Amino acid sequence: MKSARILGSLLSLSLLIVPTVMAAQKDSPAKEAKEGSSIFESKCFACHGKDAKGQTAMGKTLKIRDLHSAEVQKQTKEELTKIIEDGKGKMPAYKGKLSKDQINDLVDYIKSLK
Repeated sequence: MKSARILGSLLSLSLLIVPTVMAAQKDSPAKEAKEGSSIFESKCFACHGKDAKGQTAMGKTLKIRDLHSAEVQKQTKEELTKIIEDGKGKMPAYKGKLSKDQINDLVDYIKSLK
């Protein structure tokens, strides 16, 4: 009887802890930045370069800013999201091409370049 109560208590406690741990893992900025890195490599690499400094032939032609720069890093997540969604200058819009989560992950990656 006592072991059944202990088992029931442990089960109840695990039902409270597991969702919290899973949510923390999903929302981890490091994890989202890593996922954003793979999106960056597939969508942004050609112009921004692997190091995100814009020193590719296309990046130099278009005068792309270094994503590590203070000028870019001072932009809010909302501002960066809008640029990615709507495009800017010759940069294409990615709204409808990338999901909201992918865009958020990409913004987290850009912010991680500080």
